[in-house]
Amino acid sequence: MSMILSASVIRVRDGLPLSASTDYEQGTGMQECRKYFKMLSRKLAQLPDRCTLKTGHYNINFISSMGVSYMMLCTENYPNVLAFSFLDELQKEFITTYNMMKTNTAVRPYCFIEFDNFIQRTKQRYNNPRSLSTKINLSDMQMEIKLRPPYQISMGELGSANGVTSAFSVDYKGAGKISSAHQRLEPATLSGIVAFILSLLCAALNLIRGFHAIESLLQSDGEDFNYIVAFFLGTAACLYQCYLFVYYTSWRNVKSFLTFGLICLCNMYLYELRNLWQLFFHVTVGAFVTLQIWLRQAQGKAPDYDV
Repeated sequence: MSMILSASVIRVRDGLPLSASTDYEQGTGMQECRKYFKMLSRKLAQLPDRCTLKTGHYNINFISSMGVSYMMLCTENYPNVLAFSFLDELQKEFITTYNMMKTNTAVRPYCFIEFDNFIQRTKQRYNNPRSLSTKINLSDMQMEIKLRPPYQISMGELGSANGVTSAFSVDYKGAGKISSAHQRLEPATLSGIVAFILSLLCAALNLIRGFHAIESLLQSDGEDFNYIVAFFLGTAACLYQCYLFVYYTSWRNVKSFLTFGLICLCNMYLYELRNLWQLFFHVTVGAFVTLQIWLRQAQGKAPDYDV
């Protein structure tokens, strides 16, 4: 029989369980799946926002949004569209009921356990598909899953239950590279957004001056071609800083400092074409963006909560 067995609400950044079903079964298979729940909760910050893990006779599906993950366990033959529609309902109700301030400042596991009442009611509805009156929503969800299917997590990527092996730290053939490809950064602050915009502005200014330098070179043989190179290198450096601010990469901080060094070198070479205020603006923006890249680090490893 296809059915939903249990569900949990977990904070992404540290794996803190906020709420969960209280009527889960005690069979061997269920206990094994609870281990997978715990392992996944530690990896949420490194995983895409919609995933499925197949564990033999059971599937674990989850979605993540606004720093909270909604996870459910169902039998292997339970329809995908119903599973993710169920999670979508949990997400909407949880966001409506609890504000982000409460979820971000929660320190005690299962501090929103009363949300289990809604989980139980919704689970009963989805375990009896004839009672569902959401055909339009299911159709929308089916189209969304078709266009953006959930990421399939393999057991090799998840790692062993005792933590001996993990593809998030071992480089498998393409599978283990998910750690940097899907690593999540902390939410951007207002100062970070301002730095991002200023860096784009500097890139645009360098690009415009670079095209003007090309025009001058075509009109006169006296223009130094190296100025053109410096302007376009400055443009590329500013854009790369924007990229480093938005996405996680390996050696991210080192790359940001090297990029800032390139910005300084370009502006030193362009000393004759810019006044002191222009030089000060470009170098200061570069330093400000570098600082924001350094401050916006990857979300930390989850503590060992008993999920």
